[in-house]
Amino acid sequence: MSVVIIIFGVLTLLAGLVIIVNPEIVFGYLKRHLEKLELQISAIVVRLVLGALLIYLTDVSKFPIVIEVLGWLAIIAAITFSVIGRNNFKRLMSWAMSFQKPYGRVGGFIAVCFGGFLVYAFV
Repeated sequence: MSVVIIIFGVLTLLAGLVIIVNPEIVFGYLKRHLEKLELQISAIVVRLVLGALLIYLTDVSKFPIVIEVLGWLAIIAAITFSVIGRNNFKRLMSWAMSFQKPYGRVGGFIAVCFGGFLVYAFV
């Protein structure tokens, strides 16, 4: 099961690298799909699955307390995305994407660090 988290970590790391090199690839995709319900549903499902896996596999990781906290944060984020409704989710995404120009690459660097941490914690 920890291989799923490792794969997620590698994908997060790669997405962060893409954002650092060319932020418009990821942010353009998000802007083009902002109106689609699938974006919100996938944001919820990915956070729920990741959070549950992180909590379930805390004993396997090198940093069990940190991993458990991250798991609970992911589940709280999924619940929040579920209850805020469609319009507020779109407003939140639009607001977050307004920081793309000044901070997009910083976000990419944070994604690289987070993905690398997940891989390191479960290898």
